[in-house]
Amino acid sequence: MSLSSRRRFIQKGSTLVAATALPGAALWPSVSQAANEVKLGLLHSMSGTIALAEAAIVNAEKMAIDEINAAGGVLGKKIVPVLEDGASDWPTFAEKAKKLLQQDKVPAVIGCYTSASRKAVLPVFKANKGLLYYPTYYEGQEEDPQVIYTSQEATQSVVAAMEWMAKQQGKTFFFVGSDYIYPRTCNKIAKATATRLGSSVVGEEYAPLGHTEFSSIINKIKAAKPDWIYSTVVGGSNVAFYKQLKAAGLDGTKQKLLSTVVSENEIDGIGKDNAVGYYACMGYFQSIKSPENEKFVAAIKAKYGKDRVVGDPMECGYNAVYLWKLAVEKAKSFDVAKVIAASSEIEFKAPEGLVRIHKTNHHVWKKVRIGRARADGQFDIVHESQLTEPNPFPKL
Repeated sequence: MSLSSRRRFIQKGSTLVAATALPGAALWPSVSQAANEVKLGLLHSMSGTIALAEAAIVNAEKMAIDEINAAGGVLGKKIVPVLEDGASDWPTFAEKAKKLLQQDKVPAVIGCYTSASRKAVLPVFKANKGLLYYPTYYEGQEEDPQVIYTSQEATQSVVAAMEWMAKQQGKTFFFVGSDYIYPRTCNKIAKATATRLGSSVVGEEYAPLGHTEFSSIINKIKAAKPDWIYSTVVGGSNVAFYKQLKAAGLDGTKQKLLSTVVSENEIDGIGKDNAVGYYACMGYFQSIKSPENEKFVAAIKAKYGKDRVVGDPMECGYNAVYLWKLAVEKAKSFDVAKVIAASSEIEFKAPEGLVRIHKTNHHVWKKVRIGRARADGQFDIVHESQLTEPNPFPKL
C-alpha cells in the first residue's frame, strides 16, 4: 500500500467509526450500560504523523472484538468499541481519555502509541480510577497500577537488540531518534548497554516528530562510519529517513541499521525497496510459523484485504483485547479493581506465542525476536529468545 493510499484508508477509518458520547459525567467508571452490552474504549491516532503506525492497531483490536462477540462476548455481554482519535497530539489524548472514562464510562481503554501520549493520559486514568491497556513497545522506567503493558519494555527490546548487535561485530553505534521521551530514554539505556559491552557511541542525533529532512544527520552518519545505526525514528518520518538513507548510498547492503520501532506496517508506508536489508527488533513478526499466527494473519487479510500486512503493535493490540476478556472472566466482573487484581499471571496463547502478565509489574513475559527486512516487506527472523521476564527498571 502506498503512503497516499494509506492516508486515504486512515481518513476512511476515522470517518466510518464514530465515537458515541453519552450525556453527563461521572468521576468513577461504571458499567451502567445496556444489559447485554459492555463498552470498550479504543484511543489511537487516526490522523497526524503517528497515524501511519497507529491506525492499523485499531483494525486488529476491532477484529479481536468481533471474534469475541461471535463466540458469545464477555460474561454474556457484547463488546461495543468506542473509538476516539488522539490525532497525534498529547493534550488531545488526555481530553479523549477523560471523555471515554467520564462520559462513555468504559471499564477499560486500549490505546496510545507514543510514550508522550501515554504519559499525557496517566493522570486521567489515576484520577478516574480507569484501566489502560498499552499495546506498544516502550522504554520501560514505569510501573503504573492503572496500566497493563502488553508489548515489550527496554530489556525485551533495546538491551536485547544492543547485545545482539554487539555480537554481530557491533563496536561502534550511531543513534538516531525522534525528539521525545521514548527515543531519548531508549538511547540512554542503549548507551549504558554499549559501555557495558565494550562498544562506543560515535553519534547521537534527534529530529522533531514529523521531520522529513535528514540530510544533515545522514552526512554525520557517513562521516562517523558506524558499524550499526540504532534507530528510534517513529511514524511518518521513517518514510523520509529510509528513502534518504538509500539515496545517500547507505542501504541495507552497505550499512547495518536496526530499529525498535519499524514493523511491517511502517515498511508498508516507507516502501519495501527502501527497507530491504535493515533489521528490526520486535516481539512479533508476521512471518512467525505457527498455527495461531497463520490463523491470525489469514483473518486480518480476510477482513481488511489480501494486501494488508501485520506488525507488532497490531498483534499486541489484538492480544490486549483478549487479555482484558480473560481478566474479566477470571474476576467475574467488569469492576476495574477486580479486573486488575485478576490479571496477575494470566496467560494467552497469542499469535506470537505464549504471553503471560507478570505477577506484580503489569508487563508481559514474551520472546525477543530480530528480523531482517526482505524485498516483499516481510522479515526473515534471525534471532529468537526464550520467554523473557519483563523488567521495567533494569540495572544498567
